[in-house]
Amino acid sequence: MDIALWITAGLLAVAFLGSGAMKLTPPKEKLAAFGWGWVEDFSGSSIKAIGTLDVLAAVGLILPATLDIPPVLVPLAAVGLVLLMVGAFITHVRRREAQGIVVTLILLTLAGFVAWGRFGPQSFTG
Repeated sequence: MDIALWITAGLLAVAFLGSGAMKLTPPKEKLAAFGWGWVEDFSGSSIKAIGTLDVLAAVGLILPATLDIPPVLVPLAAVGLVLLMVGAFITHVRRREAQGIVVTLILLTLAGFVAWGRFGPQSFTG
């Protein structure tokens, strides 16, 4: 199970690092043109804040367990992603974006798995 948690955390970290970088770099208009219609509901600074949270969560999923940082930050980062995905789910449901809903639920489930696994049966302190 430890390997499954590492793989899941790694995949989430890559996904959210990329997603966060995408939200931090181009302006809101380019993101909308890219197909991210949800950005119309947020200000440019809110999108940058979400991108920053994505990047911080990605880093928090991997670095604490690999460096000399308290590993309890790994499941906390996963819980943070769960909360971000709950917000994303609400946004996509309001906008009736079926693909966004599905992707968000998958990411929410994976982040929930990491949080559950690292707080519970495969915690780094156990």
